[in-house]
Amino acid sequence: MTTASWTDLDLFPLALGGNVFGWTADEAQSFAVLDAYAAAGGNHVDTADSYSHWLPGNSGGESETIIGNWMKARGNRDQILVATKAGRFDRLTAPNIRTFAEDSLRRLQVDQIDLLYAHEDHREVPLEESLGAFDALVKEGKVRAIGASNFTPARLAEALEVSAREGFAPYVALQPYYNLVERRNVAEIPFEGPLQDLAVAERIDVFPFFSLAMGFLAGKYRPGGETVESARAEGAAAYLDLPRGPAVLAALDEIAAAHSTSVAAVALAWLLAQPGISAPIASARTPEQLAELLPVATLRLADDELAALTEASETV
Repeated sequence: MTTASWTDLDLFPLALGGNVFGWTADEAQSFAVLDAYAAAGGNHVDTADSYSHWLPGNSGGESETIIGNWMKARGNRDQILVATKAGRFDRLTAPNIRTFAEDSLRRLQVDQIDLLYAHEDHREVPLEESLGAFDALVKEGKVRAIGASNFTPARLAEALEVSAREGFAPYVALQPYYNLVERRNVAEIPFEGPLQDLAVAERIDVFPFFSLAMGFLAGKYRPGGETVESARAEGAAAYLDLPRGPAVLAALDEIAAAHSTSVAAVALAWLLAQPGISAPIASARTPEQLAELLPVATLRLADDELAALTEASETV
């Protein structure tokens, strides 16, 4: 479990991604996944106000609506930490931030958002304005804590400085793009290096997204293997064209067999063992897919196993 000063809950080692809710999982399917996650002790659900705008007929907010309906139906609001994000496409001006938060509160059917992220860093908006707007929501009790997603080390450091100087609520959580096959030189904003160092130094909780590389690290995509029916299949299968892709799969297979567990759980366990990581974020379309992820809660890899995975991920 992860203990964070900004929540009363001991957070489960796996955050459940809500990006598939209202996209590849309808409400009934989403409820089944959420029920299975909660039954396993899960209590951290991550979503965004933009999920799932990309599906024809959707406008964004569908995931929040489903999660809100589920919490109301199950009466478990106090047992679930809800994290959502704002500002994926529209600038994080003070009026926009308030509108985004109010809309999310309504869809989630809650009085307070536990963790509200700035989904993107809109550099044309002064940090004093955006952080001041987030701070106002915190002071009003509409938001418990705030986080940053897709921020560079320099901008995150500057944001922390502004909050300290102005007395604003600081960013206490970070969502970087990070997984076993995209570590330093592939992601647009690499996590390893200055960003990771800053998060560790400032004791910021880190919850990586794309933890399974669009499903590639679940082991479903193999050289010469069968075609996988998935909305992310093309992107995930592309990792097979990188030398480190097959090398990572081979290492995952060996370690998963040794622990009698899933390839996905091993990939997530590697992430969880990295400095600064509080819990990876991963999504599941069905309870069966979720079952492949849940062993990460108790799986601990030996130092030599972690080293083998790290070495495989550096294959060139």
